Amino acid sequence: MIPLHFSAEVAMARTEGRPIVALESTIITHGMPYPQNIETAAKVERTVRDNGAVPATIAVIGGKLCIGLEAEQLAALGQAQDVAKVSRADIAACIASGGWGATTVAATMIAAHLAGISVFATGGIGGVHKGAETSFDISADLPEFSKTPVTVVAAGAKAILDLHKTYEVLETLGVPVICYGQDMLPAFWSAQSDMPAPLRMDKAADIAAAHRVRAEMGLAGGQLVCNPIPLADEIPAATLAPIIAAALADADAAGISAKDVTPYLLSRIFTLTEGRSLTANIALVLNNARLAAAIAAELAT
Repeated sequence: MIPLHFSAEVAMARTEGRPIVALESTIITHGMPYPQNIETAAKVERTVRDNGAVPATIAVIGGKLCIGLEAEQLAALGQAQDVAKVSRADIAACIASGGWGATTVAATMIAAHLAGISVFATGGIGGVHKGAETSFDISADLPEFSKTPVTVVAAGAKAILDLHKTYEVLETLGVPVICYGQDMLPAFWSAQSDMPAPLRMDKAADIAAAHRVRAEMGLAGGQLVCNPIPLADEIPAATLAPIIAAALADADAAGISAKDVTPYLLSRIFTLTEGRSLTANIALVLNNARLAAAIAAELAT
């Protein structure tokens, strides 16, 4: 098995049996500008600690699969150029070639499972892109949920996606989609969408129990927990709809495709919202970190 490189904090938590929450690294390299990326990553890690768990930010650094980053590694990653955005298809090649890679949702799930970590907090998952009926642009995040037994806490799928098709694919794959504390699915920057929640749970203990029962039944794959952004921090869906449409049109005009689509759209929406999307993004990630820490604590007991 490939060696995992644990930070000192994560190694100690494993020895002591303390709850651990995995964190992705594409939000650092592809999701936010410097220095907000490093500042936000530090805030997210601190939020996990403040809520009783240990953060494990995951990345490939110099060909090493790191489970938890030391402060100097986090700073280097946040300023590094040309870091690969790695998923299931290319994480092994990145490690084998000694490269640097920021892990997507799918790659973070894989690494977390290898490290024995059951809970992962992120911002939003990837999914079915608008126009996928002709482009076939569907994120590898979706099938990963049907394979890898990790509970992922997110503010739903990213609002730039075709949300209806995204959740249809998850249903087809047999992935539990659990909405936390409300009956409608969230839409990333917005607390609610027009889609009813397939499942609702109001307690971290119930989500942890569902994770355990799936393991006991031998069911493959993990769970998606959709945690709505706090109302005070959201951007209403009606406000975002024309902005997202404009960003998508700009991406088409510029010929943006494949892995470049999501970072381009996030950057364009940041500009069009005059920075409000970044503020909301930070708020929802911190909110997800709090819930993930609570779920991890329940699983640890």
